[in-house]
Amino acid sequence: GVHRQILFTTVGWFAGYYLTKRMDYMHAKLDRDLFEYVRHHPEDFKAAEKKRIGELLEDFHPVR
Repeated sequence: GVHRQILFTTVGWFAGYYLTKRMDYMHAKLDRDLFEYVRHHPEDFKAAEKKRIGELLEDFHPVR
């Protein structure tokens, strides 16, 4: 009946809320660890030289 729908909706909302919070925590923890590694090892992450857009794209050859 209606009481089961309300119960399952409530349980689903709480489960989704908990899983979303856990996912956000895990991603924030991973980001913190990665940024800390980059901060401690700058020699591994040097800034790349800037390229023009023409150097990035391949030449276009139409197929007929």
